[in-house]
Amino acid sequence: MVKNKGHTEDNIWAYEGLANAVVIQACKDYRRALRRISRNRRAEDALTEKEAIERFFRSDWFGVLTGIDPEMLIRKLQEDVVK
Repeated sequence: MVKNKGHTEDNIWAYEGLANAVVIQACKDYRRALRRISRNRRAEDALTEKEAIERFFRSDWFGVLTGIDPEMLIRKLQEDVVK
């Protein structure tokens, strides 16, 4: 049986799109947590979320989803929120 090459390429694009969406959402959530912390340094839920997202950025799973350097990403997101 011959596989449909286009179907396989479509699957790859779908997985890449999903991976990108996961990373983009994590970045949005991280920025939101940083903004909340900047308004209230004792916002426990925001601090917890920030730490959880940083663990995700540094995880093997993040490395599977993208080739982005997690430390560079964290630094850039923090710089964006400070501006």
